[in-house]
Amino acid sequence: MTDDTLTWHQLGPIPDRVDDAWHGFDWNRWESLLNTRTIVIDRPRRSVHPAHPSIIYPIDYGHLPDTRGGDGQQVDVWCGSSDSGLVGLIMTRDHVKKDREVDLLWNCTAEEIYLVNGFINFDRELLEGQLLLRYPMTEQWSRQIST
Repeated sequence: MTDDTLTWHQLGPIPDRVDDAWHGFDWNRWESLLNTRTIVIDRPRRSVHPAHPSIIYPIDYGHLPDTRGGDGQQVDVWCGSSDSGLVGLIMTRDHVKKDREVDLLWNCTAEEIYLVNGFINFDRELLEGQLLLRYPMTEQWSRQIST
């Protein structure tokens, strides 16, 4: 296994506003890994969480092989329905498992970015996250409209 690790500790200063593009992350390196490795989808869109049947995944959710995240498992990836590439990430804090992770948002439309953010932050006593974008949301929307 290579040392393609992604944890909170590796992230630089984050922007004050969610809509600011974030330049403190090596977007190109992680996009290259996403392009060259096959993402494994563990929980397809609209599937039920195996331990919590009231939780339904809004888009495909899986992991990137040969990587390591903040929980010691492979880096999680939310896979959307466009060809937009790596559009953002979400820093998550799981209050039940007592861990922190960084999930990648891959090929997500603007709507899917909102879905993932809402999913993660639905019950902040259990799980919460901070969304960090590669491009401002206005640019996400305009890229989507122009394609």
